Amino acid sequence: MSLFSFFSFLPIILLSTACSDKIDRFTRISLVEASIDGLRLAFKQNKLTSREVVAIYLERIQRLNPILKGVIEVNPDAFELAEKADHERRIKAPISLSKLHGIPVLVKDNIATKDKLNTTAGSFALLGSVVPRDAGVVTKLREAGAIILGKASLSEWSFARSDGAPAGWSARGGQGVNPYNSKATPCSSSSGPAISTAANLVTVTLGTETDGSILCPSSLNSVVGIKPTVGLTSRSGVVPFSRRQDSVGPICRTVSDAAYVLDAIVGIDKYDTATIEASKYIPRGGYAQFLKRDGLKGKRIGIVRHPYFEFNFTVLNQTFEQHFQTLRQEGAVVIDHLKIPNIDEIMAAQSEKTATVAEFKMALNAYLLELETSPVRSLADVIDFNNKNAELEKVKEYGQGRFIAAEATNGIGKAEKEALANMVRETKCGFVKLMTEYKLDALVGGSGSAFPYTYFSQILAIGSFPGISVPAGYFDEDVPFGIFFGGLKGSEPTLIQIAYGFEQATKVRKPPPFK
Repeated sequence: MSLFSFFSFLPIILLSTACSDKIDRFTRISLVEASIDGLRLAFKQNKLTSREVVAIYLERIQRLNPILKGVIEVNPDAFELAEKADHERRIKAPISLSKLHGIPVLVKDNIATKDKLNTTAGSFALLGSVVPRDAGVVTKLREAGAIILGKASLSEWSFARSDGAPAGWSARGGQGVNPYNSKATPCSSSSGPAISTAANLVTVTLGTETDGSILCPSSLNSVVGIKPTVGLTSRSGVVPFSRRQDSVGPICRTVSDAAYVLDAIVGIDKYDTATIEASKYIPRGGYAQFLKRDGLKGKRIGIVRHPYFEFNFTVLNQTFEQHFQTLRQEGAVVIDHLKIPNIDEIMAAQSEKTATVAEFKMALNAYLLELETSPVRSLADVIDFNNKNAELEKVKEYGQGRFIAAEATNGIGKAEKEALANMVRETKCGFVKLMTEYKLDALVGGSGSAFPYTYFSQILAIGSFPGISVPAGYFDEDVPFGIFFGGLKGSEPTLIQIAYGFEQATKVRKPPPFK
């Protein structure tokens, strides 16, 4: 629902605030489900300013975040940045301003900002560390005129520390809560961006994914998440997990907002050489041009029933059958009952774990050494910090088994090389073979028997492929779930067409019950 559809029936409440709060008179308008297009129109018609938008979101964060814990900290310079955007809007031609100009953005707390905000990956071990520069994607957000509103919470160290900690927990941020059902998992490491977007604490967010960390929380918080082709967006300045698999992408309430954010953050960054090769995939004219209502027409979409649609719940089976019919009705060519010949081998193999454990240690050590100031300079230092601050970091409750396993590795040896070779072979003989043999534009996926988690992200992760999650329904006391579309490298334009066509045909998303 657009911002202005709310104007007709939501009360306008005037808030009086002290001058010391740096908030002058503003009219409080509900920003529930506000889109980038809606905000831009409000700016254009002088019905709203960026300062007012920031104030409204900060009030909402103050009120709801103690429950949801989707935000770790807010930017003390947010009002100053908003006033700058408002000034620029008054003196510059509208055509010269990007779609993100004056729009508040939360970035996951593993994405560096060279400002008054901390970048800690949710850990007290990095509190007070000083990054050398903005992350590459943050530089692009600032160039687009976006307002960095703050840092979203996450699963600490992007789930690299332990198998024992629950999804959405970090020592600094506490336990993130699914805004639809507090008993449901918020899922995976980009839980904070998904919670914050879903609960309307901000307009748009950035998350990161190594394997499932954008797609899964987007699915379970009823938002749209794009996991780009690896290298399409810069990973410089991002606390790493695996440089081979890490990707930064938007988590938003709509496909259009996600496309606008993707347009702003893609491109070459001299601090991330992978962006040079991947830049060939960026379409001239950007991604917003692919937001077409008839985007499903003529698209060849494959369905692999095993393991992605082997649900244990009848309602999920019925819902996805309806969605498959929607794809057909909207003009897609649906090829059903396909098989990835080696899918069981891929799911059973330990290759991804073997490789990423070693990659994590190397990448994290390099990141920590580059910091201008830091309490820790290596993974070994972080493990030692946790042991010395065991109560603060809940080491007894959650452990740090993954850290210890990673510290025991010694670079890319024989086992790691074998694991990497296995993933190349599995990708070529599995997903790539299926996509090319049937000339598919995309593969559609669901959570399968892993519900509420997902198997689908793995085949995209090990091959560096893109994927997108779109709200698909609600299960048992309003627990959301999404539908996934994945494709070969550089297929984002097609995936956006498919996702937007599906979104517009179904319009499943509804805001959570928080007011």
